[in-house]
Amino acid sequence: MEVKIGVQHAQRELVLDTDSTPEDIEARLGEALASNGVLHLTDTKGRAVVVPADKIAYLELGSPTSSTVGFR
Repeated sequence: MEVKIGVQHAQRELVLDTDSTPEDIEARLGEALASNGVLHLTDTKGRAVVVPADKIAYLELGSPTSSTVGFR
């Protein structure tokens, strides 16, 4: 699934593909916001993205990713 994270005062959004479910991502976001902590997500290649919860402007959850044609 594609996840787009808008960060306050940043010109570009963070985009990552993850194997997590929308429910899991929403739960992680809720926990991060409640504890004023950080949102920690891992993409399909194992890279981590950590964003301070108080700096998140928006989070957009896309459709599940399908197999793409081409090189990775």
